[in-house]
Amino acid sequence: MATLEIRDLHVTVEADNATKEILKGVDLTVKQGETHAIMGPNGSGKSTLAYSLAGHPKYTITSGTVTLDGENVLDMTVDERARAGLFLAMQYPVEIPGVSVSNFLRTSATAVRGEAPKLRTWVKEVKETMAGLQMDPSFAERNVNEGFSGGEKKRHEILQLELLKPKIAILDETDSGLDVDALRVVSEGVNRVRETGEVGTLLITHYTRILRYIKPDFVHVFANGRIAESGGAELADKLENEGYEAYVKGGASA
Repeated sequence: MATLEIRDLHVTVEADNATKEILKGVDLTVKQGETHAIMGPNGSGKSTLAYSLAGHPKYTITSGTVTLDGENVLDMTVDERARAGLFLAMQYPVEIPGVSVSNFLRTSATAVRGEAPKLRTWVKEVKETMAGLQMDPSFAERNVNEGFSGGEKKRHEILQLELLKPKIAILDETDSGLDVDALRVVSEGVNRVRETGEVGTLLITHYTRILRYIKPDFVHVFANGRIAESGGAELADKLENEGYEAYVKGGASA
C-alpha cells in the first residue's frame, strides 16, 4: 500500500523582496485508498502544500521530509515525482497552445508508464473515460486548456487523473468555478478513481459543497501554515456551521 508521509514540513516563498514562511511544520500521512480533505481560509497554506509536493520551483523547502513508499520525494525532479505516482490537479490549469489534448494525454501516459500505451486500447480507454465525464469526443483534438471554460479545464484534470492512475492524487480546489452540474460530473470522476481503492486522495477546498459528493475519511483544518485540527467527516459539518474564525485567531489547539 502506497503511503505519502509529510513530516514537519516548512516552506518559504519570495514575495515583495522578502522571504515569507508559509508552511510552519505540517505533519500528514495519506495512504492509498484514503481520502483526506484539507480545508481552510485563503492564505492558510493549502495550495502551497499542493505545489510544494509537486515540486514547483517558486516554493523553497527549508526543513522537513516528504516520502512516498519510503523514497525521498524532495530529491526528485517534477517528472520523477509524477512517475513515482504523485498527481496534481491544478486550481488554475495552464494553456499549452499547439498541443492537442489527445497528444498530451498519450505523451503523459507514456512518461508515467514507461512505455507507450497500445494505440487501439488507448483510444478506447480515452473515449470511455471522456464519456464518463460527459465530454464530446471532439474535445480530444482541441489544444490543451486553450479557450476552455472553467468546467472544461476541471474535467480535463479529472480525465488525466482517471487515465494516469497515480498512487496519490492532490486535487487543488477542483471545485472552484464549477456550476452544480459540472461539480457533480467532476465529483463522479473522482469517486470512480477512489472506488478502485488504489489511489490516496488529498482534496483541497474552501467549501463543504464538494464534500456532499466526495465523502472524506479525514478532514484537516489548515490555519496559519499548520494543521490546526483533524477529524472525521463531521469536522466539515462543524466548519460549515462555525467557519474558520476560531482557527485563524488561534482559538483551536493544534
